[in-house]
Amino acid sequence: MCIATWLYTKLSGKVVGKDEFGNTYYESRFASRNFARKNRWVYYKGIAEASKVPSRWFSWLHYQTDDVPTYGTDFKKYNRWEAQHLPNLTGTDIAYYPAGHVLAQN
Repeated sequence: MCIATWLYTKLSGKVVGKDEFGNTYYESRFASRNFARKNRWVYYKGIAEASKVPSRWFSWLHYQTDDVPTYGTDFKKYNRWEAQHLPNLTGTDIAYYPAGHVLAQN
């Protein structure tokens, strides 16, 4: 995180929650002038990669819901039809290659 982002986070941000990957989610303490709503952002653990954000937190970050995802005893972690989140694996050793691809392993 650059010094400007760190300073902005310390001065005007409050921690809302963390996900299972260690990413920390923030919301500004005051409503901004744009649409009279609070800014939301994420501080990634490790390399900043947008595909590391789970779908529930993605919905919260993009103002699709105001409910903050929580992981407690009353929270069902995943629905039956919901696959567990994986970040983008392109370029890694475990990337998906269809059958017949030059790089596919048998």
